[in-house]
Formats: sequence, structure tokens, C-alpha cells
Amino acid sequence: MNANEDSPELGEDRSLLLVDDDEPFLKRLAKAMEKRGFEVETAGSVAAGRAVATARKPAYAVVDLKLGDGNGLDVVEVLREKRPDSRVVVLTGYGAIATAVAAVKIGATDYLAKPADATDIERALLTAEGDLPPPPENPMSADRVRWEHIQRVYELCDRNVSETARRLNMHRRTLQRILAKRSPR
Repeated sequence: MNANEDSPELGEDRSLLLVDDDEPFLKRLAKAMEKRGFEVETAGSVAAGRAVATARKPAYAVVDLKLGDGNGLDVVEVLREKRPDSRVVVLTGYGAIATAVAAVKIGATDYLAKPADATDIERALLTAEGDLPPPPENPMSADRVRWEHIQRVYELCDRNVSETARRLNMHRRTLQRILAKRSPR
């Protein structure tokens, strides 16, 4: 990995902790980040992430917000406690302003919405303190963001169409038509 002129000096510690409960995504991201020169360790839960953060104190971390056994922000807190200079990116498919603010307040370097690729994540990890990373090359379309939000609420309502429609303040049949279609690009 060649650091550009704007990136901070990386030094010898290239340790990276990836915490996500989506195993296929975790494996793909780990492989991509290893190709970029990081020494990757993965965890699939809050408990495993906290254990790695405590034992190894990685220089970098990418933590999913919503994990099967809790909130990824718990891992961020442990990382900040054990290694205050670590660079932490919170990555989530459930993006909201409130969670972004909470993540940054407890010490996250950046907050990215899924689907973020390895290049976006690397930029967020290596951007100098106080600088903003460049905008993503391929941001989600507005239709895709809407579709992702509907899918998230649908899953949170245990795939109950009527409850999802009520919470989204939309007609049930309209929701059924949206759910029957493929995801937009």
C-alpha cells in the first residue's frame, strides 16, 4: 500500500481489528485490507471484539454498529480506553445521524454506511486528524438508500408487513410492491 502525501505516517503498527457479524462481508473485507498491508484480526461479536481490543490493542479498527450480541459502540469504547491513539471507523447498514454523533463522541474517527468498499474504509482509516476524507467514488443512490431503510425497518419488525407499513406511515400494499421488487442500484 502506498500512502499518499496527505496520509499520516503509518509507522510499524499495521494491526487492524474488523468486527462484523456478517461473515461473508467480514472475510472479503479482511482479505482486501490484508492486500493493502494491514495485519488483520477479525471478530464476529461484541464480546470477541472487546476481547481482541483488550488483548492486542490494535492501531486501527472497523466496527459494525449493530451486532448480534449488542452494540458495536461498546467495542469502540474499549478500544479508546486501551489505546487512545487508535483510528476507529464505525461501519453500518443502519445509518442515522444520532448514531453517527454517538460514535464520534465516544471516539470513532469516521462513520461509514454500508455498502462501503475497502478503498472507502482505507481512506477513512488513514485520513489525517482533522481532515475530511474525500467523498465516496460510488455513493448509494437515493432510491437505494430508501430501499435499505425500508428493508431495515422490515427486518426490525420481524418481517411483518402490516407493522412495517404502520411504522413507515405507508399503505400496506405499497410496501408489498416495494418488497417484491429487486433492490435498486
